[in-house]
Amino acid sequence: MIEFPYSSALIVGAGPGLSASLAHRLTARGVKVALAARNTDKLSKIAGETGALTFAADAAQPASVAALFDDVAAAIGDPDVVVYNASGRLRGPLTELDPAAVEQAIAVSAYGGFLVCQQAARRMLPHGRGAILFTGATASIKGFAQSAAFAMGKFALRGLAQSAAREFGPKGIHVAHVVIDGAIRSQMRRDDPAKPDATLDPDAIAQTYIDVLLQHRSAWSQEIEVRPWTETF
Repeated sequence: MIEFPYSSALIVGAGPGLSASLAHRLTARGVKVALAARNTDKLSKIAGETGALTFAADAAQPASVAALFDDVAAAIGDPDVVVYNASGRLRGPLTELDPAAVEQAIAVSAYGGFLVCQQAARRMLPHGRGAILFTGATASIKGFAQSAAFAMGKFALRGLAQSAAREFGPKGIHVAHVVIDGAIRSQMRRDDPAKPDATLDPDAIAQTYIDVLLQHRSAWSQEIEVRPWTETF
């Protein structure tokens, strides 16, 4: 196994899907993992299986994010890998959307990404190393009907990732945006037997994150797309 270059990780917006797979892969490599979500009850199974620590936080609130990083630092040290998985989903006809709900959705998808990136960079820059990964979606590059709020948030998150990569890459911090172009497989969303692997296996996505983290800085990826063979693009 190639030596893993990082020792601690924080996953914000953690849940039982991709975040769980990523926690398993990171802890298997000896990485100390912290999981953050507004509701930590859903993280108990992952924590029990991996030994990851759980923290309650609201990614869209500056004080909550700052306190999260302080608490994580006290428990496992400043994380040298930070993954932003949180997103605000809101669907409906654009003319009928509640502006307050749209504001909240964008705050979670994009503003929360900024707050987390800012706190992560402040702790990584003195060390001259680290990695910040943003989880995107099909909506990061293509807006669909009745999905304006999600598209706005994900487009903004992608812009943040591009700006952060250009600012922090020369300072030793690897910033990358991962476009998850398709539905992620789960207990609630299983493959159609007639189309095996029509959904994205969360373990396979997590392995892609690990592969990105293992990249040499002479050949860093700033954006990567993962999609099942059935997805059009």
